[in-house]
Amino acid sequence: MNPRFITYSVGKLLEILALVLFIPAGIAFYNLLPEGYPAMLLDHRLSGFIIAILSSFFCGMILKLAGDREISGNGIREGFAIVAFGWIVLTLFGAIPFIVYFLGKAAAVDVHVFLRAFTDSYFEIMSGFTTTGATIFEDVESLPRGLLFWRSLTHWLGGMGIVTLALAILPAFGIASYQMFRGEVPGPTAERLRPRLAQTAIILWGVYALLTLVEAILLRLGGMSVFDALCHAFGTMATGGFSTRNASIGAYNSSFIDWVVIVFMFFAGMNFIIHYRVFFGRKLDLLKSNREFHFYAGVLVVAVLLAVIALGTQGIVSPEEAGASFRPEPLSASALTEKISVEKEKVSSFYGILRHAAFQVVSITTTTGYATADSDIWPNFVRFMLVVLMFFGGCAGSTGGGIKMIRVMVFLKTALREIKTIIQPRIIAPIKIARKAVDDKQVMNILGFIALFMGCFVVLSAAMSFIIPDFTTAVVSVVATMCNIGPGLSGVGATENYAWIPLSGKWVLTLCMLLGRLEIYTVIIALSPISWRK
Repeated sequence: MNPRFITYSVGKLLEILALVLFIPAGIAFYNLLPEGYPAMLLDHRLSGFIIAILSSFFCGMILKLAGDREISGNGIREGFAIVAFGWIVLTLFGAIPFIVYFLGKAAAVDVHVFLRAFTDSYFEIMSGFTTTGATIFEDVESLPRGLLFWRSLTHWLGGMGIVTLALAILPAFGIASYQMFRGEVPGPTAERLRPRLAQTAIILWGVYALLTLVEAILLRLGGMSVFDALCHAFGTMATGGFSTRNASIGAYNSSFIDWVVIVFMFFAGMNFIIHYRVFFGRKLDLLKSNREFHFYAGVLVVAVLLAVIALGTQGIVSPEEAGASFRPEPLSASALTEKISVEKEKVSSFYGILRHAAFQVVSITTTTGYATADSDIWPNFVRFMLVVLMFFGGCAGSTGGGIKMIRVMVFLKTALREIKTIIQPRIIAPIKIARKAVDDKQVMNILGFIALFMGCFVVLSAAMSFIIPDFTTAVVSVVATMCNIGPGLSGVGATENYAWIPLSGKWVLTLCMLLGRLEIYTVIIALSPISWRK
């Protein structure tokens, strides 16, 4: 491992962050113009961005001067370390605007207030960069626009990848470039579209930006403001889920907006290489031959049908059942009755059932986390199915989290092969995807990943069960953050938030978000003592 090269590379990433922060800082500056100089510069809604920009830029310069741009060896360990430490450090500096905002609002600042502000800010920005969408804000609509835009922008940056952006706009990082690309791009493999990684990164970001722009235009036509349309397009294409409204997409109560978001969530859960080759290469046959895409679409169709049937036959749960579900602040009898009435009205017709079932299934499966209804008071079968879908996630090469569809396919095919070999011991049955055999080493990599993922899930769920009194909330909070979804069930359900969770629990869930977004291997390799030995 070459620590000085890692230091130099993280410094370059910090300089990029400083430039990006000018965008939300500009929005904050514009909104504070009526207050005049110099008061606006000292306002905690703007000063946090100024501090973040200056500290990111100067710390980036220092790290570059202390580091070394040259590297020897194959760069494998360095590449993974740059990705892991890059995300940790960028989250730290990206959290500064929120830290200053919280401290500026506090009546008095002491150690406890600072620790809470630091923890909540780091949690929120890690949730943004990892496209998790788990928020600590109870009233999102009270936030100033600069901070609202920044949290949505972190989604968009993290969706395609901060390091991938660096590879697109900066000179090559040398021989560590591919490992950086591999460590950040979701999925078991990182496919190139061009011989040079910088070209591949530019293409991916180009497709990503184009789809985001098209969705923003459609949302604007659907009645959203330009600001809200951009923020929700960022959250959709990044499969993030941060909204500018407390009721998420449901606040707009628009059938047009719901279907636009559903379509683009579906696009975001696909491999972006398919988008490029279909839209620009006109290779429509790719949609016919790509087995992962077929599996992805099939899972969504079946899940929507099952949800429609369950909602159509069972409907919303009774007030007694809804009231028994754990909530950090239990609803009063009148509030609960009103909530049940509103949710029943949403699924009172076949079209209403289809619209809301499709939205929630696609949102959860693609790990976006937007909501138009409180699925936590839907039939238990649907709640269970949604939790299972959290593990599935999107396709490899998408912005979605979870285990990924291709890994689930290989896992199921491997299990079926083992059953066949027990019945017919002499049979030779390689794992095939689209009639092509998957290399045994790749199969073992996938099985190892699933084993590590489930192992981490068990250990972290056990840790959360010590911190959170409700077992369902403790377990589902780990699923929702490790799979980068955000909303879950009970205390972290579709209409709840993570503000009430103790500080220790927030740090556990922050680790879950990082492990989920960087897909475990990257973090383990970066932090393993073996990687740092010469």
